[in-house]
Amino acid sequence: MNTVRKYPVGIQTFERLRKENYLYIDKTDLVWKITKESPFVFLSRPRRFGKSLLTTTLDSYFKGQKELFEGLKIMDLETEWEEHPVIHVDLSIAKAESSIEALRETLMWILRPLCEIYGKDEMETSPGKMFSGLIHRAYNQTGKQVAVIIDEYDAPLLDKLHLPELLDGFRDVMQEFFIQLKANEAMIRFCFITGITKFSQLSIFSTINNLTNISMDSKYAAICGITEEELVTDMAPDIAMLAEEYECTPEEMHDNLKKQYDGYRFAKKSPDIYNPFSLLKCFNQRDIANYWFESATPTFLIRQMQHYRTDITTLDRMEEPSDAFDCPTEAMETALPLLYQSGYITIKGYDRESDIYTLGIPNNEVRLGFTRGLLPTYIGIDGPIVQKGFALKLWQALKKDDIDLALKEMKAYFAGLPYVEGFQKKLAEVKNYEGFYEWSLYLIFSMLNVYVRTQVKCAGGRTDVVVEMPDTTYVFELKANGTAQEALDQINSKNYALPYETEGRKVVKVGVAFEQETMTVGTWLVEE
Repeated sequence: MNTVRKYPVGIQTFERLRKENYLYIDKTDLVWKITKESPFVFLSRPRRFGKSLLTTTLDSYFKGQKELFEGLKIMDLETEWEEHPVIHVDLSIAKAESSIEALRETLMWILRPLCEIYGKDEMETSPGKMFSGLIHRAYNQTGKQVAVIIDEYDAPLLDKLHLPELLDGFRDVMQEFFIQLKANEAMIRFCFITGITKFSQLSIFSTINNLTNISMDSKYAAICGITEEELVTDMAPDIAMLAEEYECTPEEMHDNLKKQYDGYRFAKKSPDIYNPFSLLKCFNQRDIANYWFESATPTFLIRQMQHYRTDITTLDRMEEPSDAFDCPTEAMETALPLLYQSGYITIKGYDRESDIYTLGIPNNEVRLGFTRGLLPTYIGIDGPIVQKGFALKLWQALKKDDIDLALKEMKAYFAGLPYVEGFQKKLAEVKNYEGFYEWSLYLIFSMLNVYVRTQVKCAGGRTDVVVEMPDTTYVFELKANGTAQEALDQINSKNYALPYETEGRKVVKVGVAFEQETMTVGTWLVEE
C-alpha cells in the first residue's frame, strides 16, 4: 500500500506548507533567479495556478526565513539570506466592491495590518498615501530596502470590464495606489506583481520603465504549475496510488492525468504544464474530475465573449501573433487576450519563421467545463441538462458507430428541450442561421470529449462539422434552409470527405436538414 501524502489543496502559504509537511514541488531555484534579474517583475497566470503560493514563497525568502528552505534548491544558490521588510498585499479581497468609496475603504483596510507594524500618519487619507507612507516607514525603521509583493493586482477591475461607468473610477483609484511604486523606487529592493490580465493604463505599466514582464519568458514558463518531469519524478508515488485506486497501471493512469490536466504552455519554449490545483485535488480526492470549474466560469469572461461575439467553434485551433493574445486589456479588439490570460486557451505551438503561435483549449477538463458554462449563452441550454438528458445515449450510439441512432437521439432530445429563460427571442433570431446549429453540435460533442471541428478548410471549400471517433470520421453538412439531399450532394460535389480517406478510419458523410419551427434535427441522409 502506498503511503498517503499531505496535499496542499487550498493552502497557499509557503510557511504553513513547509512547517506542516505538505507536498511541495520545488520552484525555489526560479524564485531565487527572478529576485536577481530585475527589481520590478510582473507575472500573469490563470486563476488557481499557484500565484499566491509563489508570492508567499517570496515573502518568506525576503524575511530571511532560511529554516523553511532547508533541503530545497535555493540552498545551493543563496549565501547571504539578507532580511528585508516586506509589504505583501492580496488585492483579491477587493474584487467584490461595487463603488469607488467602498474600494478605497477596502484597500486601506487591507493595509491596516501593516500599519500596526510600521505605524500610520493621520495625513494618509487615501490608499495611495497610506501605501507610500508604509514604504517610507518600513525603509526608515529598518534601514533596509523594502520588498513589495502584490497578489491579484487586477482583481478589483476584472468584474468591471463590462461596466465603463465604474471601470474608469476604479482605475483612477488603482492608479493612485500603484503610482507610489514609481515614486518610491529608490526604497524598493524588489517588487513582484501578479494577476491574470494586463491593464496597461495602470501606473505599474505606464510609469514604471523598468518593469519586467516574465509572463511569456521561457526561463520562467514553469514557475507556476507542475511540469511533466515533476509529475513523473516527484509525484510518481501519487500516480501509483491513484492507479491502484482505479485498478490500472501507472502508465495508464499517467495518460489519463495528461489528457485531463496537462496541456498548458506559457512561452515559445515551454514544457507542457499541468494545472496544479486540479492535479493535487485529484490525488487528494483519489478521483479524476473537473475541479477547476468548481467556482464556475467567470462572469466577466462570458460577458466579454458576448460583447465581442466570439465564435466559440474557432477556439480549438487558432494561429495568431503574440500581440493578438498578449496585449493590454484596454487594447482588446476580441476576447482572445482574456481567454488566453484566464487559461481557457493556451499556446500549443510556435513557428519561429512566421512568428505565429498556435493556440487551443488545453485539456479535457477545460473543454468540458468551458463548454458547460457556454451552453446557456450560445445555445440556451444548461450543461447538466445535456449530461443528464442524452449524453450517455449519444455517446453509446457513436461508440457503436450508429450515426442514425445518434441523430435520432439528438432529434428527440432537441424536440423536448427546456431552454433557459429569456432565450426564446434569441432562438427566433437565429433559427435560419446555420452557424447556430454548428455551435450547438460543437458544444454538445465537446461535452462528450469528442474531437470536433467546424468550418474546416479543404480544397473544395469549408466543411461545416467534422467529428473524429477512434474508428470513424463523420463529415457533416448542415442546412437550415435546404434539404438533407442538398447537404449530402454538397459534401460529394466539393469533396469534403476526401482529406480523411487516407487516415485509416472509416469515413461517413452526413447531410442534415434542421426544422426551423421546432429548432431540432429534421431529416438526414448518411453515406459511407
